Amino acid sequence: MNIMHIIPGSGGSFYCGNCLRDSKYVQAMRKSEHKVVKVPMYLPLFADEHDLSREIPVFYGAISIYLKQQFPIFRKAPGWVDRALNSKPMLKLASRFAGSTRAKGLEEMTVSMLLGEEGQQKEELQKMIDWIVENCAPDVIHLSNALLLGLAQQLGERLNVPVICSLQDEDVWVDVMKPSAAESVWKLMSKKADHVTKFISVSEYYAGAMKKNMSLPEEKVTSVHIGVDPSDYTFKPVREKNRNIGFVSRMCYENGLDILVDAFILLKQKQGFEDVKLVLTGGSTGDDKKYLSDIRSRIRAHGLHHQLEFHEDFEEQGLREYFEKVSVVSVPVRNGEAFGIYLLECMVSGIPVVQPALGAFPEIVGLTGGGVIYRENTPEVLAGVLEKLLSDPDELDRLSRNGKEGVDKHFHIDVQAERMVEVYENAIKAKTARKIKEAV
Repeated sequence: MNIMHIIPGSGGSFYCGNCLRDSKYVQAMRKSEHKVVKVPMYLPLFADEHDLSREIPVFYGAISIYLKQQFPIFRKAPGWVDRALNSKPMLKLASRFAGSTRAKGLEEMTVSMLLGEEGQQKEELQKMIDWIVENCAPDVIHLSNALLLGLAQQLGERLNVPVICSLQDEDVWVDVMKPSAAESVWKLMSKKADHVTKFISVSEYYAGAMKKNMSLPEEKVTSVHIGVDPSDYTFKPVREKNRNIGFVSRMCYENGLDILVDAFILLKQKQGFEDVKLVLTGGSTGDDKKYLSDIRSRIRAHGLHHQLEFHEDFEEQGLREYFEKVSVVSVPVRNGEAFGIYLLECMVSGIPVVQPALGAFPEIVGLTGGGVIYRENTPEVLAGVLEKLLSDPDELDRLSRNGKEGVDKHFHIDVQAERMVEVYENAIKAKTARKIKEAV
């Protein structure tokens, strides 16, 4: 089967769970001898740009479409200007600046993108589709998230193939917008859903949330969990590691890094935790600069700066080295998440997770048994859970082994990829049946 994945990139400036999730599916499907092409949008892809053919451009280059949306004069710029702005070095540089991955301030562009052929980026849409028609022959096209639904109608009609769309963390983008803009975006996404054959949610929790947000019928949504390949990670029992606490995600307010830092400060005020350090990884964007400066100041004010480590490399080997340093991880995301692939990466490496009872976290931890869920997402409650867990090596060891076994059993990428391919096959069969019916 020829499969095309259209994936928004992060530019590699921070740990992008959605980018990583899509790439892991692509790798697993290729092992099953399916031909899979990754087409990046906005910015280069996280972690594995080397896996992209140099002949595949980054469509809807973030700098170019922003300038065209904000300053109409750029819509008439010569082709060489677009090519320069859309070069991968320029786009990677742009990913590090404030606002490059932020919804607030991009409401008009989000609406315009969802309008597809009726939006300001209609020329970019035609460029993408023309390139696909000329260079690829996909049997199915998979959009990474519902914010890309403006592509669906033209892709389906021009290529005459089913369009599949993942549902993963769209609410994180939409819900920070002005209420009027957010309402417009949800309505547009609901309207554009007509051009998608099947939606695939990354969790049961998020399937329910998006059926409500987008008014999706029950039969149009299914769930396929995110997965990882356990062979990509090294399991190390927590008994063999230092009692360090970890954080692995983009280091920002939304992901609750300050909640964890305050919990760490509270924990360090107790006797018996002199050896415990806090090790952070996941990168950041320009928007997070002041926030991280405040975090550092808070740590220094409590005399703990020598017990805080920023692990800079969060890609592939660097991430594996990070997992050697920590014995428990917490990412106290303020509003929860549709999934959180970092939970699987931690647990399959033998690291228990401590997460708030928000989003899909209870679903994931419940299936694996590899962590602790706490109710109130405050530093005080989190500090209490960490204190209890780090004081009980037997329980820590039990959760460590449960997590590894749970990921192997429930979240192996090969199993999840098979389920994804089955969705594709059913969509293709349904499309063929419709063609035959229409011909008759």
